Amino acid sequence: MVMSLVLGLDTIQGTPEIFVPVEGVAGPFLGAIGHPAFESLMAITPIVITFLIFNKIFFKIDKKIFRKTMVGVLYTFLGLVLFLIGVNTGFMDLARIMGQTIASMDAAAVILPILGLILGMVVVLAEPAVYVLSNQVEEVTTGSISRKMILITLSIGVAIAVSLSMVRILVPWLRLWMFIVPGFLLALAMSFKVPEIFVGIAFDSGGVASGPMTATFILALSQGVAESVPTANVLVDGFGIIAMVAMTPVVAIMVLGRIYDRKRRKGLENA
Repeated sequence: MVMSLVLGLDTIQGTPEIFVPVEGVAGPFLGAIGHPAFESLMAITPIVITFLIFNKIFFKIDKKIFRKTMVGVLYTFLGLVLFLIGVNTGFMDLARIMGQTIASMDAAAVILPILGLILGMVVVLAEPAVYVLSNQVEEVTTGSISRKMILITLSIGVAIAVSLSMVRILVPWLRLWMFIVPGFLLALAMSFKVPEIFVGIAFDSGGVASGPMTATFILALSQGVAESVPTANVLVDGFGIIAMVAMTPVVAIMVLGRIYDRKRRKGLENA
């Protein structure tokens, strides 16, 4: 927002991306290896160098563990390269074509919000960081806040976010701030009414839910929908869905914290 004030740009324009058919199966993937490999290498190298320096001076871990760690780093590098190749060469294009096609249907106004609910509910379960967060919460709370409970709550939150984003694209007068401002105000107000542990979990969940799967597939899907809806602008309506996905899990976890606190108090009263 500060950047927009400094630049003073209010007439930004864009042109729809033109899809060019490619030949072959392996060729497009092999041709796309270079850039993702370089990006992944630049991301991992500082971490590896820092680890090697600290290991040499302080850690001095066992050679067997060191070799296992280096193998893990190699797997991480290969995984990042494969993921970025898949995203850049197929995943985002697939989502955009889906959005364009479905938005062109006669029943798009009914299909898109329902599809948003389904995709939002599923895509968050594919986020690696979501599983890390839910496992850590269950471990730290010794099972009192279960992993399953966190996953279900995040799934519901993201499903609502994606569905509302589809509605926002379809309805011309709806704006992003109409969802974001009340949502975060509600989350801040509820943060004073729930146990402190849920406040930290809630705001962390907004970050992990809007991870690589959501940022690639769901964002591209919304842009495809915005390109095909006559009343929508892809530059205005095609973006903002990640902000929605980052907001609704916060509110959902706060609601979970409120329910948890009420049940805990009732349990203490009955005891």
